[in-house]
Amino acid sequence: MYYKNKSYRTFYYFNIALLIIVSILCIMPMLHILAVSFSGKSAAESNLVTFFPIDFNMESYARTFENPNFLNAIQTSVFRAIIGTLFGMAVTIMAAFSLSRSRVDFKARTFYIWFFLFIMIFDAGLVPNYLLIEKVGLINSFWALILPGLVNVWNMILMMNFFRALPKELDEAAIVDGASTFRILFSVYLPVSLPAIATISLFTMIGHWNSWFDGMLYMRSQEQWPLATLLQTIVVVQDFSKTGITPEDLELLSNRSVKAAQIFIAMLPILVVYPFLQRFFVKGIVLGAVKE
Repeated sequence: MYYKNKSYRTFYYFNIALLIIVSILCIMPMLHILAVSFSGKSAAESNLVTFFPIDFNMESYARTFENPNFLNAIQTSVFRAIIGTLFGMAVTIMAAFSLSRSRVDFKARTFYIWFFLFIMIFDAGLVPNYLLIEKVGLINSFWALILPGLVNVWNMILMMNFFRALPKELDEAAIVDGASTFRILFSVYLPVSLPAIATISLFTMIGHWNSWFDGMLYMRSQEQWPLATLLQTIVVVQDFSKTGITPEDLELLSNRSVKAAQIFIAMLPILVVYPFLQRFFVKGIVLGAVKE
């Protein structure tokens, strides 16, 4: 009936057109970066490149993968994204599950909820955080990129509310069958929570991949910088010495094309991971879990 309604069809096609326009606007910058990365020196430096390469060549990518600073930064970012996401999701899920219990099962639930809300709203500040990281000996350590942001309170609240929205019959049936608390979490709650877990995992991974300030703050050695920190020095600070281009290379290459190649490579991992998680965003959450 909705599709036969003229106003609904107008609204539907308007949404489709709007989404197409927004998608094109999102894709255009990536196409431009890709075209610049494959273009020759004169075209890149003269701003002649739009969405198609001019004087096609792949020297920018060849020089990028010969740059040890860039390879070390990729390795650090990949390890950070994987380990940070796994550890962060483990802590987030267990904390959210505990806080989703009733006051009868977890008497200190209200205290901890207010505690997490307080630290989410009121931050100690940059200097106390740095002094704390220095005091515990994490300066210039890989774990300085993982542990300070291990618990994302906002993600934990989202996961907690998701757990609380699940049918209580699932929990009660597991208790009747003699399941322990951990058994209920891993065998009952997690299988029906894949959409929420996939979404929050993606947010966590993107946060680790794009974070640059903590690498600059806690890492004294440039060899331990994550990729986002390295790109920040190249793109914002304009420190082209980190691109790995020698004066001899500048006769054939442009700093713009090499910078564009490194930016596009930094985008690829998230662009590759997203399609595999996207299907969970629209999947039915607890469809069929409980039948009357």
